Amino acid sequence: MEVEVKLRLASSAAHERLCGVLSSHHCRTHLQENLFFDGPNAELSSNLAVLRLRFYDLDSHCVLSLKSKPQISAGISRIEEQEEPLDPIVGRHCAAEPWRLLHIESSYIIQRVKEEFNVGASGLVGLGGFRNVRGVYEWSGLKLEIDETHYSFGTCYEIECENPEPEKAKNLLEGLLKSNEIEYEYSEVSKFAIFRAGKLPG
Repeated sequence: MEVEVKLRLASSAAHERLCGVLSSHHCRTHLQENLFFDGPNAELSSNLAVLRLRFYDLDSHCVLSLKSKPQISAGISRIEEQEEPLDPIVGRHCAAEPWRLLHIESSYIIQRVKEEFNVGASGLVGLGGFRNVRGVYEWSGLKLEIDETHYSFGTCYEIECENPEPEKAKNLLEGLLKSNEIEYEYSEVSKFAIFRAGKLPG
């Protein structure tokens, strides 16, 4: 179970201000490309599951993930997540021809997709995706991921913080934002949900 604090920043200016405040705590920045897949009859999404390929930093590495049973409330997200590394070259072949994913016999995730979600010979279909610029910061004992997510219909800004004590982490983050007059809201939906809706949160 992945448990994260998720706070949506109000604007590009809020994102820029927060990055400036935290500049001395910056560790690294990742360029991510996220691509999503489903069965031809929505076998995954109809069961609140998401299959994703994520490419990092111009294909330096690739991760296959399966997320399911999402819950998000008051800026705290809980979701079951399983991840496996994948050769980026194999990942690109699968992105171009999604049926290839079902032939990765060593993958427990793909085994689950077939057996648990009944995605069979009819294969997988690509849903498209989005790009994300993720700044990673170590601040006050927390690992913060500050995202600038580029959809075809606009850009969103968000802070994510995975932590076993999410309420405590959220209180610290809200204190940081309020003390620096940075506008924010609790995230109410996932990035994937925004992508599928085809519009930015209101």
